[in-house]
Amino acid sequence: MFSAAGALGATAVLAFAPPAAAEPATPVAYAAGAGSTRFAGLAFDTCTAPPLAAMRAWTASPYRAVGVYFGGVNRTCAQPELTPSWVASVGALKWRLLPIYKGLQPPCGARPIDAKISLVPATARSQGIAAATDAIAKAKALGMQPGSAFYNDIEHYSQTDTACRTAVLTYVSAWTKELHRLGYVSGVYMNLNLGAKQLSDVYTSTAYARPDALWIARYDEVDSLKGWTNIPDSRWAVHQRAKQFRGSHNETHGGTTIWIDSNRLDTPVATLAYPYKVTSTTTLNARTGPSSTYAVSRSHAPGAALKVLCQTPGQSVGGSAVWNKLADGSYVSDRYVSTPSATGYSAPLPRCLYPYQVTAAGGLSERTGPGASYAVRATLPHGALAWVYCQRSGSTVGTTKIWNRLENGRYVSDYYVANPSNTTYSKPIPRC
Repeated sequence: MFSAAGALGATAVLAFAPPAAAEPATPVAYAAGAGSTRFAGLAFDTCTAPPLAAMRAWTASPYRAVGVYFGGVNRTCAQPELTPSWVASVGALKWRLLPIYKGLQPPCGARPIDAKISLVPATARSQGIAAATDAIAKAKALGMQPGSAFYNDIEHYSQTDTACRTAVLTYVSAWTKELHRLGYVSGVYMNLNLGAKQLSDVYTSTAYARPDALWIARYDEVDSLKGWTNIPDSRWAVHQRAKQFRGSHNETHGGTTIWIDSNRLDTPVATLAYPYKVTSTTTLNARTGPSSTYAVSRSHAPGAALKVLCQTPGQSVGGSAVWNKLADGSYVSDRYVSTPSATGYSAPLPRCLYPYQVTAAGGLSERTGPGASYAVRATLPHGALAWVYCQRSGSTVGTTKIWNRLENGRYVSDYYVANPSNTTYSKPIPRC
């Protein structure tokens, strides 16, 4: 099946249907100081965040991300270690954080003692909004930045109770919409057979907002992110999947034993701000974009502390084409910042990316340039994330001339991407 976007050719004349303005793909309103981070590899989660010494020891492990239960009314474990200092220190050790919010649980499942989602849809909707608001507040207090992904832990529930199903889906939809409205990425954790299938069943439904990422529990010790029963590989297909493939067990690394679950991730995670300093001997200008052609928004004195979110390509300065995006949304040339590399990207800083869902029902063509006449190289499935790093003008599609450049260098029409504007540029994405 081809959509207008997927089939668009150089000379085609088409009547364009409007893209989804609401459910299932709702726009994400990223703040100026936002950036999304993702991780591909092995992760572990454990009920109580381990001491910093244990996290240092586990740098010898195959895991490079850790799940942390940062909030929610049904979070049962004490978190004496989970402080802003711990988050910053673990980030400096190059760990990625997978934030888990254990809020209200299904009214027809989970544990009897858990606080439950209401069976009244309007109340379930309000509860989902409240959960998103609470998650953001708790994450901010720990130092997680706008653009982070949060995973709502929904435990197993009955698959035959229609009212319960509606309550869960309504709650998750409201959680997603509110996170998007406030500039964050929505994730959900569910049992593969006792929850995730129902979420997949409404993947294209206009009744519910679709979360950006799905994390399943399936303890078969197979860490594949494909071939999930009842969930086609075309759904949550582009850096949008995680799997908890082994349940509770002890592992020892670096002489330290931790009781964990094991996970395979290729998914959005938390965004952190990393501390660096200005190395120039004169004032360093911070600009509104990654080039000296952008306006100066503020200046930093020599030796001043900076909070860096991510790095992006830009104008070459002193042999480096890398620019750092700061937590206030401004950009400084990496040439004059104390990151490890003077000319290239520096771990653990991620690239500056802004993921939005694809709204084209038949998929969205990735082209070699910003126009319908350029060759098609791939197709993003419906509901996939378009990981955008800049925008520029190109040929008109529907109501817009804006095209999004993806991290792989290809372009997609902005008309079929769920960002805030369907006619012009969307802040805070820089120009190409």
